Amino acid sequence: MLRHEFQPGRLVAGAFLTLAAVLYAGDAGGAWETPWFVVIPVVTGGLCLAGAVALLAGRIRRRRARGSRDTASDTVA
Repeated sequence: MLRHEFQPGRLVAGAFLTLAAVLYAGDAGGAWETPWFVVIPVVTGGLCLAGAVALLAGRIRRRRARGSRDTASDTVA
């Protein structure tokens, strides 16, 4: 049994924010040179993609819940 429901939008947002943190950590550690403006599109794009994934996942959940309710009422009647 799951402790909570899986939320793919949060997974995508976390992955992109982790990527931004790794970019800054690599720059701070001297592993590579990252311009300051690179992180803005990474974070913005990641949040937009996370919103789209969350919207899509919500629609799929609602459709599956509605479909299972319709088939359950058909079998009971």
